[in-house]
Amino acid sequence: MKVIIAENYDDMSLKAYEIMKQVVTSKNDAILGLATGSTPIGLYKNMIADYVKGEVSYKNVKSVNLDEYIGQGVGDEQSYVEFMRNNLFNHIDIDLANTDLPSGKAVDMQAECDRYNAKLASLNVDIQVLGIGGNGHIGFNEPNTPFGSVTHVVDLTERTIKDNARFFNSIDEVPTQAISMGIKNVMNAKSILLLASGENKADAIKATVEGPVTESVPASVLQLHPNCYIVVDKAAASKLSK
Repeated sequence: MKVIIAENYDDMSLKAYEIMKQVVTSKNDAILGLATGSTPIGLYKNMIADYVKGEVSYKNVKSVNLDEYIGQGVGDEQSYVEFMRNNLFNHIDIDLANTDLPSGKAVDMQAECDRYNAKLASLNVDIQVLGIGGNGHIGFNEPNTPFGSVTHVVDLTERTIKDNARFFNSIDEVPTQAISMGIKNVMNAKSILLLASGENKADAIKATVEGPVTESVPASVLQLHPNCYIVVDKAAASKLSK
């Protein structure tokens, strides 16, 4: 685990992009594991900016995403598929046919979990982008999710629902379930890039980096990954002891 401490959010986003750029320029058909939420938006803006300059192409790149809200999908403003299109896919030359997210509108959710697990098993993700929840969750893998878990339906905790309410008109609109890659799926990536910004993530980062490896802090499993980058701003790193 390599911890990189940036000055602020913009610096964090740039340092994260330097890692991402190395992957996509060294392998033009790289497979990217992507994440949603406010934290990776700066990374995606840097990806778009370099594409516009003609320095990077995503024409042959494939992507998979961590998760999706149950009941949300294409055309739904707060869905993660629309988030990815609005914040990245529509601004680069990636083929939408080469992008995949778990479907929040599948009729049979177990069948959709099985489909996504089969898809992930057929790929070898080169780099998996992660954010982190205040309770240490990665993807929507809440505390006490087994480290051996694969794609599954998740009941969101009250804290996660409250954290995500800022994206909706009211907390009553926030979905209470999601479909998420499991921790085992995440750990199968060749490399992992976790981003965190803000003092509200400081406890989770300390537990992830310096605490015991425990299912009560899902992100702590990243200590066991052979090629993991933790890129944080000073505020998120403020409780680290070293």
